[in-house]
Amino acid sequence: MAVNVNKLDIRVEGDPMTVTVENETVFCSFLTRESGQTIGSSESNAVAYCTQNTTNAPNARRFPDGSILTKHFASGDGYVQITGLINRSIYVVPNDGGGQYDIKAPVGVKCTGYDSFMNLVEPNVGRFCIRCCKKAVSDKCPRGRSEAGCESIIQGTYS
Repeated sequence: MAVNVNKLDIRVEGDPMTVTVENETVFCSFLTRESGQTIGSSESNAVAYCTQNTTNAPNARRFPDGSILTKHFASGDGYVQITGLINRSIYVVPNDGGGQYDIKAPVGVKCTGYDSFMNLVEPNVGRFCIRCCKKAVSDKCPRGRSEAGCESIIQGTYS
């Protein structure tokens, strides 16, 4: 029986697999493990990147300098979110149509203090968004609609 090693998801002990959204200055997002990888191809092995070190996201990497252009925090009944713009010329593949990370992919990921989350990164239009939800409002974190994009799924400020 042949094994296609290109399909194996390689995880390393201590991989940053937890994000947090605390406020406009302390938040995280999943991104590709390495520069040059597309969002879609990293949906099984992405890692957490944060604005700064935080105990709520152990081992998370730091966002590359200058990669976050704008960020806007919002919260509501049972959820928190960050919406904003990314620098398409730093770390991401500029023409990548993007994709979604959530509680199903990569396997084992989570948002501290919340039951579910959704995190879209759209390099081709320079947008990102993440929303973490409590179980009671899980409808505010709808998975399976990533094609609709950040602006449609997670209403917020993208400027």
